[in-house]
Amino acid sequence: MFKKYKILKWLLTSLGIIIVFTVALGFYIASLLPEENTNLKNSKASDLAYNNEAITTDRGKILAVVTSTDTMGLSGKATGFELTELARAYYVFKANGFDVDVASPLGGEAPVVLDDDDMGRFDYAFLNDSITQQKIKQTIALEDINPNAYKAIYFVGGKGAMFDFPDNQYIQRMVKDFQKTNKIIGAVCHGPAALTKVTLENGDPFVKHRTVSGFTNAEELLLIPDANTIFPFLLQDKLIAQGAVFNEGDMYLEKISVDKNLVTGQNPWSVWTLAESMVQQLGYTPKERAITADENAVHVLQVFKSEGLEHAKAQIKHIIKTKEQELSRALLVEHSAIAILQVQPKTFFDVLSLAAYAKELQEEYRATTK
Repeated sequence: MFKKYKILKWLLTSLGIIIVFTVALGFYIASLLPEENTNLKNSKASDLAYNNEAITTDRGKILAVVTSTDTMGLSGKATGFELTELARAYYVFKANGFDVDVASPLGGEAPVVLDDDDMGRFDYAFLNDSITQQKIKQTIALEDINPNAYKAIYFVGGKGAMFDFPDNQYIQRMVKDFQKTNKIIGAVCHGPAALTKVTLENGDPFVKHRTVSGFTNAEELLLIPDANTIFPFLLQDKLIAQGAVFNEGDMYLEKISVDKNLVTGQNPWSVWTLAESMVQQLGYTPKERAITADENAVHVLQVFKSEGLEHAKAQIKHIIKTKEQELSRALLVEHSAIAILQVQPKTFFDVLSLAAYAKELQEEYRATTK
C-alpha cells in the first residue's frame, strides 16, 4: 500500500509539474506575439503607396481564375479560394500596369477563405476595396471568357480548386491556347490542379518534363491527415504522375518554379515572388516594393533551415537594425507550432528563441527611434 501511495504521489507531482510548465510556456509564447494592430483591418488600397504610385501604362489584362467550390467533397468542410493568394497577386499586377479580371468555373459570387492569422495590410485593403469586392462577387463564368483578351492567366489556390479545376474543359482549352501562343501561365498552392489533366496535341500531358511547384503532400497531410480520402488526389502525386519535375521547398515557406512561360508557387507564402516573376516573364522589370514583415520572417526561417540558428539570428539583426524593416514574430511562432506537430522539440524551442530575439531587437529599435 505504501509503495502504491508513493507511485500515486509521484504521478500527481509529475502531472502538476507538466501543467505548470505548459501554462507557463503558454504565457511565454503569448508574450512573443505582437499587440493586435487595430488599424490593420481598416486598411484601404488608396492608403498604400505601392498602389498609388502604380505604373500608368496600360500593359494589357491578366485573368485570375478562382474556384467555385465551397465544400471539400463529401467531407462537409467549407472551402473556397484563398483571399491572400488573389489579393497580393492582384495588387502586384495592378501596380505593374496590368488590369485584372476574375473568373470562376460557374461565374457569380466565389466562395472565399479568410485566415485571420495570415491577413496583412494588402489583404484587408482588398476586402475594403469596392472594385475588388465587385470582381469576386460577380466573377466571370469561364465559358464567357475570350482568351485572346489576356496576356497571362493566373490560377489562384484554395482547396476548392482540387475539385473544379482539373476536369474543367474551359480551363483545359485556355491552358492549351496559352501554351500555343507562348502566353504566361501562373498558378499557386492548389492552383496547379488546373494543369493536371491538360493534354497537348501530341498526346503528352502539359506538365510532362516541366518543373512545377505546388502544395506538397507533407503540407497537405500535416493539417489534414485524411486528405487522401477527401480530395480526388494529392496534388504533388498527381503532378509527378503526369511527368512533372516537382520542385519541393521547405514546408510552408516560399518556393517558386519558372519553366519558360509557366510560373508556379508552392503555397500562399510564394505569392509575392510568383506574381513578380510573372511580370518578369511578361517582359517587364517589377516595380520596386517594400518587403513585407511576413516575407522577412519567411527568409529568416529559410536561413534557419539551411544554415542554422546563429545565422538566422544574424539575419534578424540585419533586417531590423540595418534595413530597418519589420519582421513578423507571429509567423515565427506559427512555425514553432508546426515543429510541435512534426514532433521536433528542438526546432520548436529554437524557433521560439528566434521570435524572442526579434522581439528584443524590435523593442530596442523602437526605443532608440522615439
